[in-house]
Amino acid sequence: MKSNILKYCVLFFYLILYVSLTGQQEKQKPDVSTFQFRSIGPSFMSGRIIDLAVHPDNPSVYYVGVACGGVFKTSNAGTTFEPIFENYGSYSIGCVQLDPNNPNVVWVGTGEANNQRSVGYGDGIYKSMDGGKSFTNMGLQNSEHIGEIIIDPNNSDIIYVAAYGPLWSNGGDRGVYKSLDGGLTWKQVLKISEYTGVADIVMDPRDSKVLYASAHQRQRKGYGYVSGGTESSLYKTVDGGTTWTKINKGFPSGDLGRIAIAISPINPDVLYIHLEAQNGQSGSYKSTDRGASWEKMSDYSTVGLYYSKIFPDPVQLDKIYVGDVFSKYSVDGGKTFQNIPAKNVHVDNHVIWINPKNNHHWLMGGDGGLYETFNQGQHWDYKNTLSITQFYRVSTDNSFPFYNIYGGTQDNSSMGGPSRTTNMAGIVNSDWFITQGGDGFESQVDWENPNIVYAQSQHGNLVRFDKKSGESVFIMPVELENEPALRWNWDSPLVLSSHNASRLYFGANKIYKSDDKGNSWRLISPDVTRQIDRNTLPIMDKIWSVDAIMKNSSTSIFGQSTSISESTIDENILYVGTDDGLIQTTVDGGKTWTKIDNIPGAPAMSYIPQIICSNHDKNVAYVVFNHHRYGDYKPYVFRTKDGGKTWTSIAADLPVRGSLYTIAEDHVNADILFVGSDFGVFVTLNGGKSWHAVKSGIPVIAIKDLEIQKRENDLVVATFGRGFYVLDDYSNLRVLAKEEELKNKILPVKAAWIFHESNPLGAWGGAKVGTMGDGFWSGENPPIGVVIRYNLTDIPKTIKERRTESEKEMIKKGTLKGYPSKDSLIAEDLEQMPFYFLTIYDNAGNVIRRIKQKPKKGINKYVWDAKALADHTLKPDAESGAASGLFVLPGSYSVELNMFDGEKTTTLTNRETFEIKNPGWATLPAQDLVKVQNFANECNDFARVVYGTNSHLQYLKETVKNLKAGVLVSLKTDMDVTAKLYKAEKSIQDLDIELNGNSSLEKRYFEALPGLVSRISTILYSMYGHSSDIPATQKKSLELAKSGFDVIYKKIKEVDEELKLVQKDLEAAGVPYIKGSLPAYRPE
Repeated sequence: MKSNILKYCVLFFYLILYVSLTGQQEKQKPDVSTFQFRSIGPSFMSGRIIDLAVHPDNPSVYYVGVACGGVFKTSNAGTTFEPIFENYGSYSIGCVQLDPNNPNVVWVGTGEANNQRSVGYGDGIYKSMDGGKSFTNMGLQNSEHIGEIIIDPNNSDIIYVAAYGPLWSNGGDRGVYKSLDGGLTWKQVLKISEYTGVADIVMDPRDSKVLYASAHQRQRKGYGYVSGGTESSLYKTVDGGTTWTKINKGFPSGDLGRIAIAISPINPDVLYIHLEAQNGQSGSYKSTDRGASWEKMSDYSTVGLYYSKIFPDPVQLDKIYVGDVFSKYSVDGGKTFQNIPAKNVHVDNHVIWINPKNNHHWLMGGDGGLYETFNQGQHWDYKNTLSITQFYRVSTDNSFPFYNIYGGTQDNSSMGGPSRTTNMAGIVNSDWFITQGGDGFESQVDWENPNIVYAQSQHGNLVRFDKKSGESVFIMPVELENEPALRWNWDSPLVLSSHNASRLYFGANKIYKSDDKGNSWRLISPDVTRQIDRNTLPIMDKIWSVDAIMKNSSTSIFGQSTSISESTIDENILYVGTDDGLIQTTVDGGKTWTKIDNIPGAPAMSYIPQIICSNHDKNVAYVVFNHHRYGDYKPYVFRTKDGGKTWTSIAADLPVRGSLYTIAEDHVNADILFVGSDFGVFVTLNGGKSWHAVKSGIPVIAIKDLEIQKRENDLVVATFGRGFYVLDDYSNLRVLAKEEELKNKILPVKAAWIFHESNPLGAWGGAKVGTMGDGFWSGENPPIGVVIRYNLTDIPKTIKERRTESEKEMIKKGTLKGYPSKDSLIAEDLEQMPFYFLTIYDNAGNVIRRIKQKPKKGINKYVWDAKALADHTLKPDAESGAASGLFVLPGSYSVELNMFDGEKTTTLTNRETFEIKNPGWATLPAQDLVKVQNFANECNDFARVVYGTNSHLQYLKETVKNLKAGVLVSLKTDMDVTAKLYKAEKSIQDLDIELNGNSSLEKRYFEALPGLVSRISTILYSMYGHSSDIPATQKKSLELAKSGFDVIYKKIKEVDEELKLVQKDLEAAGVPYIKGSLPAYRPE
């Protein structure tokens, strides 16, 4: 009994402890939803397109499968594209298919079905029943790469899937899978082995039970690649997958690699393949007997790890097209090939769609994006609205007032562009520029002279780019006499010293240093790698001969540095990470090095994409291990506090599926860290004890690099498939890190630059891109104004909200009885909720703006446009009751949050001070901004009277009309009263000309003087677009307007009084109700 009591006491203790800890975790969970990324592009260089699915009845509707960027849909033939696969479990796409029986049913196979170094992995099959508006995962989550999906044209419930299987490891979902219930369940109908999956599958259009499947044995590791073996083969079924037969007659003997297959739509007896084989036997093959035998047509074949499709012409037999570095076509079934005309088109294409009703019309997708031709490739249209660039790296400069962003891309060069612009259209494609061609990688910018940019392409091809002149100088280090060949990584590490703007560090398998901007280099390290011969390491659990198919193709020679970091505190401290899992560190500028290996919890031989030194403590460093190249997708991130002697994992609660690539440390608070994973950005506010996804404004996407622009406190993100993103001013996260429980509070407000947007595209009417059309792409600028974040601990609930919450609980418990009373329902409808508003004060404590808010519980964000009120016209629905006017003067301001509860106003928060700044970049800036503001205030005050007077004049017009009708109705009224009305109407007409101009002359195209309203409106409008002095002509115009207004106002007042007397007489005579007056009423 005692033991049971003791046991229950212990259980109770742990229950209390668990609840307590859970509560603490909930309490500490920060609200980061208001920290929102913005996409800045670019789209002038696009990204890898892997598949296209075109609506069979309407080619204006099609879907674009992006290798590393999700799925896009166009409904207007590519004028605009909508991303439709933003927040699912994968960003990497293998294929897209439409149900031939219902094209609104869209199937997506995730995980690119190519085998190069930068391929992403997926999580199975997705299905949409509504044209891509929503998707459901239908299974095969362990396939990682899907080669093809085929839907039976006779029965949409029958689906076949070519599951390619994991690239970096064995096992998983591989082979051909079949569903008989629309994807709810799957059966593996073709299984080969743990290393061999099915890369492609095609169906005979005459008989849906006849299918051909291309089996491919392959594996890639961090150190090498093999693209074939004894298990690669071509299979055929004639019974819907129940049985399969190898159809290799005519194939070369020995190991086979990837087999690209296509079936002729004109004569399905004819099949075409491209075959990888040993000993020079690769080539183009053709069968004319449904695969029973094969004839080699030529030696031409594509590289199967990157180009894997054949596209038969729908009209001409034996005309086939092939995606390749330079895409090709054959008119003789593969005997001969020639290049597709593709002037001004990017190389490396992967998919070609040929319109079955017009074979002159094609779509072609590849590494450079999407192209369209209507004359078989003679001329091409580039779809430059797809921002799907794959960035490996990102860096920033310190240009003022807007910094620039630089990065290197997969097959689309290294480039740079602005973080924001003054252009109201945003960041347009012409704002970007190339700094180095090829595949682009790490760039660095001289922090003393932002015109000096260091940029590189693959394997260390480094240049010093002059942004001012556009010239480049090749500065890659070279081996000296009797030195062994260097091993450069695909993405070679490059660092510009924070201590000396002329100093660079550059890494191969050895580390180089330059102190003269790359003009000369000297070695400061021995080989920093394990120096392992990769050909002694197993792939698919065996050692392969040098003649293995595509042995080590498209891999960097194993054993190079992959990351370098210099301490910002001590210039002699360097850390180096390698592709074989070593860390090397020096504390004496490279004279001696210490090897760090076998960090507890870190996988052996793991790739190190990034290692960084702390900004706060020279003994602190962080390292990210990425083991996805060995089939391990878990996050690995470690910290040392003793100069590398010991390391501790800080991965904590990061999602277990999501390899890490990058880490960044806040330069103010060492507890704030960001990491980039395969599926987004995460932040910790407590040094790695817990992590939180920062996902507002950014899709599920691989994050390859992070850069903090310290001056602006911006986090800049290099995504691998959706371009650059910027998280503007994350500094408020420091408040969240410091305070576990935020009270009602205005968070610190960053100083704001105020300026007038430029309008180079001639925009008008709210269309910021002018007349460029809907297909004009631009990246987002941040809003101009003051970003205000505030926290609210609670929001009062309405009577209805309280009732519905109570009813939900009672329904759960089965205790709901009765019905709300009539009075309570009326109270719900008539309830007036508290009114929240921000109050802005100037430096003297004067209120200059009150802005309505509709806050939520937690952190709220509002951007004040930094403008005073244009209080000449009321706008009841506007946040401040009127439109915005001119920018306020530069200076110090403050803001607080208030609430009015129907009886009194309560101040809910602190009053937070902030600065507003003017960049002063106008060529003819105002000499005295106070005078400009005073003139604007004078105009606004006068406009308020003029606009109000004009509005009243229009009311008097309507009143005369009503009174004239009233005279006719009232038989007791003398008709002579009409003469007074006609006189008043004539006065109103004359006054209307004075205020609004002479419409009689204008409509007949005579010159006419502007009315007073037009004159004052012109003055107001002209003030809103510049920061210069007020022209003398505007001052004179205001003077003229004022000088004539006194007489106009007096006359209108006289007319108003006269009409009131007439109206009073008519009321007394009992005329029907006249709008604008309260009817006379005399109780009996």
